[in-house]
Amino acid sequence: MRFRLTPRETSFYELFATSADNILGASKLLMELLAADAATRTEIAERMRAAEHAGDDTTHAIFHQLNSSFITPFDREDIYRLASRLDDIMDFMDEAVDLVVLYEIDELPKGVEQQIEVLHRAAELTAEAMPQLRTMDNLTEYWIEVNRLENQADRVHRKLLAHLFNGAYDAIEVLKLKQIVDVLEEAADAFEHVANTVETIVVKES
Repeated sequence: MRFRLTPRETSFYELFATSADNILGASKLLMELLAADAATRTEIAERMRAAEHAGDDTTHAIFHQLNSSFITPFDREDIYRLASRLDDIMDFMDEAVDLVVLYEIDELPKGVEQQIEVLHRAAELTAEAMPQLRTMDNLTEYWIEVNRLENQADRVHRKLLAHLFNGAYDAIEVLKLKQIVDVLEEAADAFEHVANTVETIVVKES
């Protein structure tokens, strides 16, 4: 790592960790969604919305800190990019739950549980990785594993699309379910974008 003589604003590390912990909590709400009835899903959607608002607050705090800090722990552009991409994950999770409730989906198609399991594991890895930004140590396995999970999510997504278009659902139901599984796939992509950003930061700082 490069040796720095100037002090750096370190609150970014805590804020990134807070954002990732919030995402992990949101992934647990997705897990709850799988076995929930209609009434419980509405309650889960309310909790997810609160988590999304908390995520927004953390993102805004990062941007505020960025605008008011003269010296930052790493490139300002990378701080902005990492905060934005963590926020994207939260937005996609919130959207997925909201769509399930708004569309009054009785039963999610087989395979969605695999999508959500992948997202939950990616959230665990991200929550473990964010505190390590302080030292930039032992992060290689994180971005390798998240990229592997994103590839797994791609395969699950393709199988789900094939299942949706096999004639078991009417056209309107296909449109509703496809939008949900597409948003979950976007969440998996967003985890990969975060991991790629972390990799970029580590390479620059090494």
